[in-house]
Amino acid sequence: MAVSVTPSSLRMQSPGGCTELRLPAGVRLAPSTCRGLQHVPGDGLHLRLHARAESRPELISVFNQSSQDQECCTFYCQSCGEVIIRDRMLLRVLPLPGDNWGALVDEWCCHPDPFANKPLHPRENDCFTGDCFYLVNLKSDLWQPRPEGAPVETHHLSSENHLKLKPKANTKVICKRCKVMLGETVSSETTKFYMTEIIILPSERNFPIIPRSQFVQSVLAQCVVELSSARSTFRFTIQGHDDKVYILLWLLNSDSLVIESLGQYTNIKKFPVLEDVLKPDSSSAWNAVKVLYQPCIKSRNAELSSLWENDLSVHSLTLPSTTCLELLLILSKSNATLPPSLRCMNSFQSCLLRLLLLLLSHFSRVRLCATPIDGSPLGSAVPGILQVAFLKM
Repeated sequence: MAVSVTPSSLRMQSPGGCTELRLPAGVRLAPSTCRGLQHVPGDGLHLRLHARAESRPELISVFNQSSQDQECCTFYCQSCGEVIIRDRMLLRVLPLPGDNWGALVDEWCCHPDPFANKPLHPRENDCFTGDCFYLVNLKSDLWQPRPEGAPVETHHLSSENHLKLKPKANTKVICKRCKVMLGETVSSETTKFYMTEIIILPSERNFPIIPRSQFVQSVLAQCVVELSSARSTFRFTIQGHDDKVYILLWLLNSDSLVIESLGQYTNIKKFPVLEDVLKPDSSSAWNAVKVLYQPCIKSRNAELSSLWENDLSVHSLTLPSTTCLELLLILSKSNATLPPSLRCMNSFQSCLLRLLLLLLSHFSRVRLCATPIDGSPLGSAVPGILQVAFLKM
């Protein structure tokens, strides 16, 4: 077996064939630094070498653009492309206060909080953003998706506990075309849409066809990255709208660049949620975050889940229950594509969540790894380390 390294590619030649990995523009290798070449039984060939990755330009989401532009936005169902809200002028896009905002007011203000225990409802041209949901006013949209039941009673609002509701009836908001749950009603005029179910774009842009698996993992990845940066929290519970915990998630790093050769394997086709649009016999590079996870369905990891739920340093994210199951499939697929020696860390399973450029508002430093490694820093915008594992598929 012969391995050759050039500044722009890696090549492995064996009697059974040839595998070549071409690096994307802006990523360069230092062939003279190749070390740690070894064959791991069941994994394949592993090696490390220095790499340099150019910094990526800052990307701006639709909500980070200047409000002076006053662009009309259209809300789409991500699953089928059905228009949910058409040509809505969003004059104010505001984040909901954090879960500890009331304590901060009591500590730093000399007067009582006039908004204590009062719900925050957006006006017609407002959009409030939570950790993984949007709040919008649907009063003027006569053709909006209708809930399955009556409105519910709301209580103290914050970004985290904004919608711990006492339902009077089923309040799901369902897409009229594909019947997917998009969100829940909050009041007679206010609706909560989950970020994993909705795409918001300037009205002049066409609806993008994004594979469901890529969209879900990108939204979740962006949520945990932003929360870890804002609140210094790295552990999350993913729970359904039924209040059941489905996944325990632990963020390891948020700036990986993953390069894969798609000619080595075929994608899983049994589950439509896992299908990909990338063409075979090509190479791809994508930004990702590395996470550890534990499934909690069917009473698995019940004790650990209870400990995390009672830990103040753990942040809870709520999604539709069906999306939680989709996410568990996505995590399992990502874990299965790794070499066996890299699939677990302690009692947790390891995987990568892909970040779509369409969804990101910013990037941190680029970290480079052809396959994920142990959680240690291995690369950045300055010279770093690239670990490669050639897999036998």
